[in-house]
Amino acid sequence: MKISIGPGALVAAGFIGPGTVTACTLAGANFGFALIWALVFATISTIILQEMSARLGIMSGQGLASAMTAPENGPIVRWTIIILGVSALAVGNSAYEAGNLAGGALGIEALLSGGATTHKLIVVALSVTAAGFLLFGRYRHIEKLLIGLVVVMSASFVGSIVITRPDLGEMIKGFAPSIPEGGLLTAVALIGTTIVPYNLFLHASTVRDKWSDGSAESMKAARADTIASIGLGGIISILILSTAASALFGSGIAVSSAADMALSIEPAYGSAAKYLVGIGLLGAGLSSSITAPLATAYALTEFGGIRQDGRIFRVIALGVLLIGTFIALIGVKPVQVILFAQIANGLILPIIATFLLVAMNRKKLLGPHVNTVLPNLLGGLVVLITFGLGLRLILRALNVWP
Repeated sequence: MKISIGPGALVAAGFIGPGTVTACTLAGANFGFALIWALVFATISTIILQEMSARLGIMSGQGLASAMTAPENGPIVRWTIIILGVSALAVGNSAYEAGNLAGGALGIEALLSGGATTHKLIVVALSVTAAGFLLFGRYRHIEKLLIGLVVVMSASFVGSIVITRPDLGEMIKGFAPSIPEGGLLTAVALIGTTIVPYNLFLHASTVRDKWSDGSAESMKAARADTIASIGLGGIISILILSTAASALFGSGIAVSSAADMALSIEPAYGSAAKYLVGIGLLGAGLSSSITAPLATAYALTEFGGIRQDGRIFRVIALGVLLIGTFIALIGVKPVQVILFAQIANGLILPIIATFLLVAMNRKKLLGPHVNTVLPNLLGGLVVLITFGLGLRLILRALNVWP
């Protein structure tokens, strides 16, 4: 069957952002290949959850937020969901947007070697550019732009892994789940940078618009798009971690800038490495800074029963962009902002994924297309693992769990 690339690529563009580059580089530089398993788990989990989201959008004709707040839930449950959902999206996506803009700015700084003042000017410039696309861009144009921007970063690491030739034995060991000393934060960040909660809202809404006939053939096309796009994105993430592990692990280099990240592909590209990383981070930052506000606007307008092609939709999208811009400008180190955003995503994920699982088991909503036993087991496992990692992270922060 011919694969029609579309909404799945938007999901991939959403998670292959500066956060992915940063978290994967930090993971490889600090822990070698030990956390590859987290990316494998995250990629498979993303495919499972996004397939559910796509099936929901195509077969029910509703987005995730609408399904979560169906009248049959009763007023108490509905308002609880709305409050939790809006809070999670507002906090998570604002932090995520700040990371996107900070990451894009890192990319330009790698090209220009600018200082703090330049960083702030670049963040503002990126914010204005993203605002232009959100206000005046059409869906098909944005889709093509995002796919093109992601391809730039992907190409550099695909070529790099061939030339750097990582230790395959050590790489294979990384597929066995284990958390090295001090690696919990990074493991949660890797999961949070791949299984992005807002993508569940974005996917359900965009597949509904692309494949609106609700046919089995449309569902097959959406499933193929999801597996191909997200699978490729996961492979790229593993390549980024592996190149960083090969070049930086044990070197004593602390990764705090795009120039440090460029060292991971310098063996393959020499002096051109900083330009590839710079352009790639810029593209990844710009692409994700557009998808995060879009997804938030889709979700919040659905929660409120508001039209998704009107003024309020754009106001919400621009609001997320402005909050993210403010956070990115207040002086926090860019790499720290990006990593915090990924951790926030990892903590929010179990909440949104649980809501999705509940919706996918409603026969009134999906009829014969409700989850079978296997998707429920797999989805439940994803929720349990991500909840456990997040809970352990919180308990460790409170000094309850060593």
